Amino acid sequence: MTKIDTFEQINKDIINCELCPRLRAYCKKVAIDKRASFKDQTYWGRPAPNFNPKGREARLVIVGLAPAAHGANRTGRMFTGDRSGEWLYRALYRAGFASQPSFEHASDGLELINCVITAVAHCAPPDNKPLPEEIDNCSDFFSRTYSQARPRVVVALGAIAWRAIFSEFKKQGQWKQSMPPFGHQQTVKISEGPLVIGSYHPSQQNTFTKRLTEPMFDAIFAEARKALALIEP
Repeated sequence: MTKIDTFEQINKDIINCELCPRLRAYCKKVAIDKRASFKDQTYWGRPAPNFNPKGREARLVIVGLAPAAHGANRTGRMFTGDRSGEWLYRALYRAGFASQPSFEHASDGLELINCVITAVAHCAPPDNKPLPEEIDNCSDFFSRTYSQARPRVVVALGAIAWRAIFSEFKKQGQWKQSMPPFGHQQTVKISEGPLVIGSYHPSQQNTFTKRLTEPMFDAIFAEARKALALIEP
């Protein structure tokens, strides 16, 4: 009998994954050492699961890079407890994809609306740089998440997410050309597939230097909302 995949099963498998010894050792070490400002908190310290709307299909899939060491590796929820999440959830709230702009902890009541947040790597990597083989180890989780969500729009937060997305489409035979260049607000329509939108990642490196501004980030999710309005029945 064929096993039916679900969001719940995908998240369970993510949380229990031990394929990358370097990343697992780093996440556990960070969870023990902690940042001084979070010394009284219990860190999650495991792979961060997808954040999704209670197991339903989602028309928008957002792909980040990896959990932050003192963000999702601490809170257990994607883009939660760090500055990148502050930017992301404010933008999602303004675009109608999140119930509130809060992002502090996993029990703050925040819910996504027709949206799933996943990542190229589900463990926090040293220096925010997962190795190619670590990205490859996590690729099956993205394949399963994408298949389960059946999105109409995919947003890539950064060039690494962009490459991972098109690698997946190539594996599935949906993209047979060379990889299109990444750029902010770059859009590519996959034949018989979703619209892919590229965005600079809301990292402090990009937001502090004004490479990414809030109006620029809002434009990404306005584009996603517009695309969904045009293609939904």
